[in-house]
Amino acid sequence: MKHRIAVPVDLRADLAQEARILEVSEEALTETLEWMLAHDVAFEEGEGLARRYSICSVDIEPRIEHSLARRWFVRLRSLVPTRLVPLYGYNLPTLRDRTLRVWEQLYNIIVNKIPSHNIRLAWLRLGGAKIGNGSSIWRNTEVLGIENLRMGEDSVIAWHCQVDARAGLIIGDHVAIASHVLIIAGSHDLAAPEFWSVSAPIRIDDYAWIASRALVGHGAQIGRGAVVTANTVVAKVVPPYKIVGGSGAKVMGERPHDLAYRVGGKGLFTFLH
Repeated sequence: MKHRIAVPVDLRADLAQEARILEVSEEALTETLEWMLAHDVAFEEGEGLARRYSICSVDIEPRIEHSLARRWFVRLRSLVPTRLVPLYGYNLPTLRDRTLRVWEQLYNIIVNKIPSHNIRLAWLRLGGAKIGNGSSIWRNTEVLGIENLRMGEDSVIAWHCQVDARAGLIIGDHVAIASHVLIIAGSHDLAAPEFWSVSAPIRIDDYAWIASRALVGHGAQIGRGAVVTANTVVAKVVPPYKIVGGSGAKVMGERPHDLAYRVGGKGLFTFLH
């Protein structure tokens, strides 16, 4: 099983620090890393600056026979802002996951069309989403992985967006996400016959603006005050206050650093949105 989700740790470069946290020797952890890579518990891809690490996106903790590998997997799992997919079977984690998926589908088919911010947000919050005061998700926007959505205060996601939080989605305060934006938390391994899933958390910091029809891909980190212009595809780190657009999401300019506005996602004139 090679479904995987990125972790914010360079398992080789940060090995000494990880060994201190786990209170084991570097030699033991080096051996453990090789075991994890050989048994599809962890994954190493790319080289040099492009090197990245992932762990299995299915919660295989009960199946990991190597005790130190199991401990390290649990630690790495805690660094990912999402709940891993459970090992399906006749068990409570499977029942909980299936119930959440039904709750989610009811939202996307019926509830997201109700012209009431309060009803829609209450439904999402009951499903596990954390949404701050003054924030809103407007009608006809689909949300996947609702239990992994974290949204700050006074932020808005407008009409007809697709919001994929299955790998973890963190949205800050005063963020404006315009209509028809796609936020996609994962893809697939195109080189694998089995079409394994590949995913990574997405973070959008305070005062960021994602313009209409942009696509924010898995692993993207949009810095404070940054702008992703219309029709732009971005799946990388965008530095704070930079304006990116065009092919490769190139830097096109920079915003003021003293941003101090409110988005007003639930004002008087948006009560039906």
